[in-house]
Amino acid sequence: MNAMLDMRNEATRVDARESFDALVETIWRLRQPDGCPWDREQTHASIARNMIEEAYEAVDCIEEGDVAHLREELGDVLMQVLLHAQIAADAGAFTIDDVVRELNEKLIRRHPHVFGEQAGAQDADEVLDIWDQVKQAERAGSAGAADEADAGASGATAQPEGLLDSVPKAFPALMQAQKVSKRAAKAGFEWDTVEDVWAQVASERAEYEAEEPGSEAREVEFGDMLFALVNVARKEGIDAEGALRASTAKFRRRWAAMEAAAFAAGRAIEDYSTEELNVLWGQVKQAE
Repeated sequence: MNAMLDMRNEATRVDARESFDALVETIWRLRQPDGCPWDREQTHASIARNMIEEAYEAVDCIEEGDVAHLREELGDVLMQVLLHAQIAADAGAFTIDDVVRELNEKLIRRHPHVFGEQAGAQDADEVLDIWDQVKQAERAGSAGAADEADAGASGATAQPEGLLDSVPKAFPALMQAQKVSKRAAKAGFEWDTVEDVWAQVASERAEYEAEEPGSEAREVEFGDMLFALVNVARKEGIDAEGALRASTAKFRRRWAAMEAAAFAAGRAIEDYSTEELNVLWGQVKQAE
């Protein structure tokens, strides 16, 4: 039985490798002189937003439980990875083989409890602790290598990579805020209690309200207030990005129900007064 299962698994791996190789070749073909004009013109910068958009479309499928479309959207995400790798290969920078090899090495390095001599992790929290330890060692090693290179070139010691430097600036604002605040907190820059963070929120709100309406300073203070609220979420163990996405999805769902009710009544939603809209909102909310 085990032998048959091993043979089946090996056949699956072979099929996967062949399919992946065929896909890589397709992307390569599109970039050739007699390939697709659009694909040939693309650069890392020109399709950077596509990576984000395709990833969010995959997330939408996950949140909707749409497995059939998730398969398609994951393919679109993979296409972006392969296209970027081919653009890099055409420029002589790196290839998809480099990407895959380095990812595999990193996965093995960051799972010493699976591939190394370290004892197995007992739960997910312990795994996160192991990952943090490995990442810190990687940053230290990277900084040391950079120091040696710079010292050899100029005799000076270079400043190591900052704690927040590896958090992508292209992350959505709430996600980025929570990531950087979490790292700062681990370094000791932290409030003692969630009540202290709420006090910070109140302080930021006071500063916001003190600024002239419509001014740039008021906008800056609003951002500070949002950042403080993200720290409330972090302290409470809430994913701020996910929480806001869920609230936005709930609003969209209720608004669609309001539009359906208005249509059933033979009216357009735009024809409702504010008071009528509030009544309709209450009805939809109660129906949920």
